[in-house]
Amino acid sequence: MMTPTEGMLDIRPRALGDRLERETKREGNTSQGLPASAKSLTPGIQSVKQELDAVRREQAKLQQAIYEAAQIQRKLCAPRELVWGEFEIAGEIFPVRHLSGDFFKVMELGSALGLTVGDIAGKGLSAGIWQAHLMGLIRRCARRHSDPAAAVAEVNAELCQDQDEPPIAALFFARLDPQENELVYCNAGLPAPLLLRRNKTVERLEKGGPMLGAVQKAAYDTGSVRLNPGDMSLAYSDGVTECRNSKDEEFEMRRLSAAANAVGGASANQVLFSTLGAVLDFADACSPEDDLTLLVIRRREGTMIERSPSRSKDFSTPHRGPTSVVRLKKAERRGNRSK
Repeated sequence: MMTPTEGMLDIRPRALGDRLERETKREGNTSQGLPASAKSLTPGIQSVKQELDAVRREQAKLQQAIYEAAQIQRKLCAPRELVWGEFEIAGEIFPVRHLSGDFFKVMELGSALGLTVGDIAGKGLSAGIWQAHLMGLIRRCARRHSDPAAAVAEVNAELCQDQDEPPIAALFFARLDPQENELVYCNAGLPAPLLLRRNKTVERLEKGGPMLGAVQKAAYDTGSVRLNPGDMSLAYSDGVTECRNSKDEEFEMRRLSAAANAVGGASANQVLFSTLGAVLDFADACSPEDDLTLLVIRRREGTMIERSPSRSKDFSTPHRGPTSVVRLKKAERRGNRSK
């Protein structure tokens, strides 16, 4: 479903086009005896044409502004790929429109690393505008509280405070401790992230509480897991597991864990794009109906590597693997045709 603004971009030019066609027929019926040049300059037709041209110019400017906002949104979600000691982190958003209601963020919190995946209810302009506000709240609260549940609870309270209609959002927030190799987390309504052990067993990170923006004094719990060499965690929005194919089947968590395990031992970035490619292969000709977001955290095997912020990659456009880029571009084209 289009947002009202997006709908007007399509409806108004079509309405003017219909009006121009009616005006042309009317003028044609009443000017049979006029020369061709006089017919083409009749005031009614010229007026509608000028109005239609003005609307098209306005539409092009608005589309350009939305595109530029989408590029800013992608930059806010950087870094998209990071090597941090023994850990690799890679994330990607695949929006169904220019602006996404999904987001992820990786940020340094002293000696720990903060990891966030969020999904704001809705799509398009309204969700995209709320995204920047919510990301700012998360950053501020994450720096004030070492306990993820306390940080999430404060974000929720601030969203609910003095807002007539606060956005409803799902959020996974975690702190990665490089000394203990521990992921301490709170999951507020997002599908439970997966912990894929090196031996192929799968655990779900379910500790947390309700979605943000629903209950001001909601209670949240903190969970923790240790990441051993070769283990990886996948945090994702519901657009991934709820992506449907032509048989109306959902991709589901079972296929997600199988797709990630199929490339076990690969880098976090390779796992990321191989898994997203598997989702879009499953959907085939069906365009995704919701934004797709995936964040992969992997503890590498082998010797400890010194933490180096310079190894992060902060891209304004996504870094896409060679096998997955074709699938993603095909899905983008299908999505654009369906609008």
